[in-house]
Amino acid sequence: MSRFENILRPNVPLAAMRAGLKKAFIMLCAVSMASAPMTIAHADGDPDHVRIEASALKGGSRSMVLGLNKAAIIELPVDASDVLVSNPKIVDAVVRTNRRTYLIGMAVGQTNAFFFNDKGQQILNLEISVERDLSRLRQSLRTYFPGSSIEVQAMNDHVVLSGSVANAVEADKARDIAARYIGNKDNVLSMLSIEGKEQVMLKVTVAEMQRSVIKQLGIDLSSAASIGDFALKVATTNQFSLQGSALGGLDTSGSGYTAGSTNIDSALKALERNSLVRTLAEPNLTAISGESAKFLAGGEFPVPVSRDQQGNVVLEFKPYGVGLNFTPVVMSEGRISLKISTEVSELTTEGSYVIAGTDTISGQTIPGLRVRRAETTLELPSGGSIVMAGLLSDQTRHNIDGVPGLKDVPVLGTLFRSSDYQKSETELVVIVTPYLVDPTSRDRLTLPTDGFAPASDMDAVLMGRLNATYGSRGGSPSDRRLEGPVGYVVE
Repeated sequence: MSRFENILRPNVPLAAMRAGLKKAFIMLCAVSMASAPMTIAHADGDPDHVRIEASALKGGSRSMVLGLNKAAIIELPVDASDVLVSNPKIVDAVVRTNRRTYLIGMAVGQTNAFFFNDKGQQILNLEISVERDLSRLRQSLRTYFPGSSIEVQAMNDHVVLSGSVANAVEADKARDIAARYIGNKDNVLSMLSIEGKEQVMLKVTVAEMQRSVIKQLGIDLSSAASIGDFALKVATTNQFSLQGSALGGLDTSGSGYTAGSTNIDSALKALERNSLVRTLAEPNLTAISGESAKFLAGGEFPVPVSRDQQGNVVLEFKPYGVGLNFTPVVMSEGRISLKISTEVSELTTEGSYVIAGTDTISGQTIPGLRVRRAETTLELPSGGSIVMAGLLSDQTRHNIDGVPGLKDVPVLGTLFRSSDYQKSETELVVIVTPYLVDPTSRDRLTLPTDGFAPASDMDAVLMGRLNATYGSRGGSPSDRRLEGPVGYVVE
């Protein structure tokens, strides 16, 4: 109203008053046009052809979504002489006529465009959001996963996948398709939920039988005789080169024959050893589909690796025992892909390393590891088993040491040779079985310590028991009655 007051002042010249009245009339027309209700219509149902109705020029801001690397046609009901885009790097505007303008999405982001008439007055403020056109991606996901419900939304330069799929494999494939569509896997956020079971329990059985036979038979002779002033001494020292030394058994050292100046001593060493080793390990581990799980039942032993600047020994701990590491992926209800690594190791003196000591520090022996390890990737149904690894080994070693020539004499050659024989057989089998599992009630689970009760002093002293025994009828760990060989047996 201040403009009209300046125009109608009495001291204003007539020409200036006429110009002011004309300008006021134009402003009143613009105000009356802006007071009409506003609508934005798409011509012929085409989202890229936007027609601004005359009633839409209210002076307020209106918004639209523009596809990346796509164009939209903006048609105005009045003539526009100038178009201003706040960020030309996101949207480029091309004015074809006074009423038609092309908007081109150059980059993902948000900006706005102002339209002005020849008087410099604002006709329209258009808020523009440039996003990727995900219609082709939605169509592809519906085609490749008809049984799934996948929603696709754009968030700046990122794509968000939501909804549900049957299994984890479909979720990974949907994410890969979206990544290839936009060209960057890091810009895809997957919020897909899995409808099927995801928890996998893996049961691994490691069974091994070892049988070994060792036989040692050796005879050592030593003789001393004198003929006049001539003295003669002969001795055989046959070692067991395979084992390194005599392991024990029968030893007749010290027996011999003496006649005059002739003395013959003999030593007989004989050993036969049979050994049997049984190894059974059954580690069980549960993990969610697509995640890794590790298990170790054993320990760690120190190994010196270096010295620091002060001369202190730096130790590194090496694990040993029963270990299991696996990553399951549920392909479908009947298919489970497994990446498994299992190991059974134990400390042994074979392959050990001895660090020499000093005058003040005693020597140290670093033990070796006897390892049975298997790593593989396989596919199994729930409840199905397969032999992941197997080993059948049969080794035979036989050494004969003796005096050249004499050891080959029939019968009597036995006195001049030693025999060292070793045979070992090993049979190893690793079986894996995956299961799709669900959580259960805590009351349905049993612990190995359930039902155990320590023996009383009387049972321990008089009966020699380590645990209490109880009856089968209404029995409990606190029931100390002896009613026969029932209850838990601890070996």
